[in-house]
Amino acid sequence: MLLDTASLYFRAFYGVPDSIRRSDGTPVNAVRGLMDMIARLTTEYEATHVVACWDNDWRPKWRVELIPSYKAHRVAEIVPAGPDVEIVPDPLEAQIPLIRHVLDLAGIAVVGIDDHEADDVVGTYASQAQLPTDVVTGDRDLFQLVDDDRDVRVIYTARGMKNLEVITDVVVVGKYRVLPQQYADYATLRGDSSDGLPGVAGIGEKTAASLLAEYGSLEGLLEAAEDPDGGLSSSVRTKLSAAVGYLKVAPAVVNVVRDLKVPTLEEAGAQLRPVTGEARAELERLATEWNLGGSVKRLLAALDAQPRLHS
Repeated sequence: MLLDTASLYFRAFYGVPDSIRRSDGTPVNAVRGLMDMIARLTTEYEATHVVACWDNDWRPKWRVELIPSYKAHRVAEIVPAGPDVEIVPDPLEAQIPLIRHVLDLAGIAVVGIDDHEADDVVGTYASQAQLPTDVVTGDRDLFQLVDDDRDVRVIYTARGMKNLEVITDVVVVGKYRVLPQQYADYATLRGDSSDGLPGVAGIGEKTAASLLAEYGSLEGLLEAAEDPDGGLSSSVRTKLSAAVGYLKVAPAVVNVVRDLKVPTLEEAGAQLRPVTGEARAELERLATEWNLGGSVKRLLAALDAQPRLHS
């Protein structure tokens, strides 16, 4: 199970009442919500290994150099020498160090790679996986990783934890009329305002899907656009021509990286195990001190069940 961690703790922050606080008033709703998510997901989908994939850089400079508008609307501060500062509500920002600490104590592997997003870490593990793999995210971009032949699914959280959706090849085709391996090209053509991707003016979802159905890929489509006998209408040819600069660089931005140097599951300590010893005692102490009570108990219970689930 590969967690798009920031996607989940943002969802927890907005989905769990911020009235849940430590005695000194510090909010802990995102911490509690994330622990409950992990407890439920690992139990319901019988995960044996979990990697909490981390945004070491949520807006890599190399992506911004290709498309300057990439995630620009989410920038709080541009940092020339490092990752830009993302707009994160102060009450959530205050909880992120505790989230990391709780994940470490629970033995949940956290993996991030400098100059890359969590999506790229997810993409690498999913593409190299030797085990059936579930990607947990609220981000449609990761639909490009779905692959029934390799048992890679997305557990999609956009409609909330009460309405989880398992995304397979059939679901992607049903929703968008493209195959998962075409999804990145589809997103490139139609654009995505949530990521600051302009898309091709005049080409929406239906047209993008129809073009990919006929030409197979963005590369095939652009080859047809350069061929007078390629079969494209003059209208579509004109639209693609106007966006040729964008279309040359967008695939490198939209496609997740699949070949990062990441630790193996064993090296990362990804196999789930019961929490024992000092780590368990510290989690139980935090449960009292930080008002994490029931969420810690549920997470520990889910991890305690691992030997029974996979014996």
